[in-house]
Amino acid sequence: MKSLSAEKLIKIFSKFPTVGPRTAARFVFYLIQKPKEEIEELINAISEIKNKVKTCSSCFNPFEGEGELCQVCSDPMRDKTLLCIVEKETDLISFEKIKKYKGLYFILGGTVSSLKKTDFEKLRINALEEKLKNHPEIEEIIIAFNSTSEGEATTLYLERLLKPLNKKITRLGKGLPMGAELEYADDETLGAALEGRK
Repeated sequence: MKSLSAEKLIKIFSKFPTVGPRTAARFVFYLIQKPKEEIEELINAISEIKNKVKTCSSCFNPFEGEGELCQVCSDPMRDKTLLCIVEKETDLISFEKIKKYKGLYFILGGTVSSLKKTDFEKLRINALEEKLKNHPEIEEIIIAFNSTSEGEATTLYLERLLKPLNKKITRLGKGLPMGAELEYADDETLGAALEGRK
């Protein structure tokens, strides 16, 4: 029989993305078997995330360091004429890993899965419009979303929204199979999709 403490932790882990009750239970029983020092190390690491990691004021990427800008946004060598809009932080990490994109990013914070008002409210649309208004040097906007129905709906929504700006708007080329998520794409496929954007 599970203890109340274990049950509570299972509920907490179940709230994590892609983690169901069964996987959450595995996490908890794994932790129960670990020595106290390892548990304390985990507790300290979680505490440090909340105390040391902040969100970039320009692209919304979490980072550690001085100032308000992350390492990408504060890098003078980045191409300021390119802006890549992604859904989440892990997508940005995937692009950085392939080392083929030298522009800037903007993390939208989600997708539009339906026409519900709540879907639009969770997106950083106002912040995106503000960024584009304050950075006239941006010439090309790359919309880089997953090859899913939600990703496609969000791409179409952004294309309509950004069209009046008269900037070049591109999307990832076909290289990603339908239903594929950017964070799971291999480097070669993601690189080909980026280079084949149109």
